[in-house]
Amino acid sequence: MKIHEYQAKEILVKHGVKTPFGVIIDKLEDVPKAYEQVARFSDLIVVKAQIHAGGRGKGGGVKLARTKEQTYDAAKSILGMQLVTHQTGPEGKKVLKVYIEQGIKIVKEFYLSLLLDRSLRKTILMASSEGGMEIEEVAARTPEKIIKIAIDPGVGIQTNQVRELAFRLGLPVEAHKSAYQFFTALYDVYIKEDCSLLEINPLVLTQENEIVAGDCKITLDDNALYRHPDTFIYRDKTEEDPLELKASEYNLNYVKLNGNIGCMVNGAGLAMATMDIVKHAGAEPANFLDVGGGANVNTVKNGFEIILGDPNVKAIFVNIFGGIVRCDRVALGIVEAAKSVNIQVPLMVRLKGTNAEEGRRILEQSGLKIIVANELSDAAEKIPSLIKQ
Repeated sequence: MKIHEYQAKEILVKHGVKTPFGVIIDKLEDVPKAYEQVARFSDLIVVKAQIHAGGRGKGGGVKLARTKEQTYDAAKSILGMQLVTHQTGPEGKKVLKVYIEQGIKIVKEFYLSLLLDRSLRKTILMASSEGGMEIEEVAARTPEKIIKIAIDPGVGIQTNQVRELAFRLGLPVEAHKSAYQFFTALYDVYIKEDCSLLEINPLVLTQENEIVAGDCKITLDDNALYRHPDTFIYRDKTEEDPLELKASEYNLNYVKLNGNIGCMVNGAGLAMATMDIVKHAGAEPANFLDVGGGANVNTVKNGFEIILGDPNVKAIFVNIFGGIVRCDRVALGIVEAAKSVNIQVPLMVRLKGTNAEEGRRILEQSGLKIIVANELSDAAEKIPSLIKQ
């Protein structure tokens, strides 16, 4: 679950990580009061758009101000705007909240993140002395400037690792105490809050030789949310894709993609293979949709509704393996669901496994325009004709 910057900083503060003071608003009439609160800490004010995407500064979603009037004008220009960044796509995202934050005296900006390296089975602390808005270019053009330190989850972050990071980043000796407190507390956040990603960009060295989180991005592990019921309030449904949100209400695993072939599959591995087949056939998958092991009338019907909610879908490919679930029952579910949903695009179904032959017979005798495929190779050959139809 992605959360906003201001929410991420609330979590950091709870664990003793140093962050600038800020106030979140969603109405312009709240700007004067927010300004008065923040101005107590600094004569420089930073006004930030709150969306689930990076690159806000380049898109005009971050502005500086020094007076109440400038702060109001900055908030007015950002609040309600359709902010387009390299992570939002050309459609952008509407800004519904603005974070008014204390400005800090920056000596140098760095980059820091914590994430899991599955190949090493360890947490990776990744950092760079080249922080800020151009970190992607640094990683692409000068990867040698990216520092990686593997942390054993059994022992946690060690003093020598913190010291190594401080020296490799080139931090002054006067900042090492602050860095030790910051890095160890940040690791504490990552572990105790069950983060799948924790990113600080920029990580700031101030004139007072303090290390401060200038920005923060946190993604919480959905599978661990049951351990953190207090974090459910951070979920912002306005930031989620409407179809993905609807699928979550149906308990379906759905991810919207940019292709034209809607895919409905039972099992994540088969879903990945199905998308590979679609691409191999010269088309593009419109989604990842796993209806789970118990595909029935309701799950198939809900799956069809979600797939057809994407206007880019020109055809649907249903690929079911009958292991525990019987293919004849799935076929009956597909027929009934297809009749109720009124599918207006070509539909191809491949059934394999338990009672697959009976399932194919049910589809062929349904009276519906269903293209029946026997093997994946057969389905791949028929995909181009689906698009033409």
